[in-house]
Amino acid sequence: MRDRFLLQEDLNFLLTNRVPRIALTRLMGWFSKVEVPWVRDASIAVWRLFTEIDLSDAKEQRFRSLHAMFTRELKPGARTVDIDPSVLSSPCDAIVGASGTVRGTEVFQAKGFPYRMEDLFGSKDACEPFRDGSYITLRLTSAMYHRFHAPHDCTVQHLTYLSGDTWNVNPVALKRVEQLFCKNERAVLSTTLAAGGHRIALVPVAAILVASIRLHFLNVLLHLRYRGPNEIPCNARFAKGQEMGWFEHGSTILVFAPAGFVLAPGIVEGTRIRMGQALMRLPD
Repeated sequence: MRDRFLLQEDLNFLLTNRVPRIALTRLMGWFSKVEVPWVRDASIAVWRLFTEIDLSDAKEQRFRSLHAMFTRELKPGARTVDIDPSVLSSPCDAIVGASGTVRGTEVFQAKGFPYRMEDLFGSKDACEPFRDGSYITLRLTSAMYHRFHAPHDCTVQHLTYLSGDTWNVNPVALKRVEQLFCKNERAVLSTTLAAGGHRIALVPVAAILVASIRLHFLNVLLHLRYRGPNEIPCNARFAKGQEMGWFEHGSTILVFAPAGFVLAPGIVEGTRIRMGQALMRLPD
């Protein structure tokens, strides 16, 4: 039984990583936007065979393309945002991955696979506010709602964009590729909460077939061909639960908070959560 499980893991890893990842991602980015009706319908039908897509809460039920389905909006009221000001809510629908306390500036992507925050953030100074703080990994599957929202009333003050690879970010790859999050394309959103002036960092990490991040406060699409400035000062204010942007297909968002923040009850690895659900509690 164990041998069969390991064989499945090997096959999964080979099929999703030992391929020309960047070329395949660019091809998927083009193909998903094709608006020919039969191409769209066939693509969505095939995707449904391999995923558990639930479109019942989508604002629209007919889509121009496969891309439009992935980046769909929700019906008003489809998610409930925890309005408690002492709560940091989840920015997205997700499956909880590794989480807990940052050891200095060391974090775990999976058991036995640590990485340093300075390698993820691209700067030693940028990660200092989160030394010995708390972190949580939120993995979005391809079937999930792919937009992400403000976890609290906040202001995004700086964005760092780091281009990179497009490794799959599923649990199989996280157990095999060291410092995977530090290798993939990602954006670091340095954010200040209105409550207490606490610093929060949101790090959307792209992956194979995804590698595009759209943020409402930028007039450019962050993707593998982006050649603009990597350090972008911002002054973008958001109310709790307000949409901030989206992934093209699905990936991961890492949330970092300073010392004193604690994970909300029930937030453990493997748990499925929804955008707006309590994620962490602010310090008293």
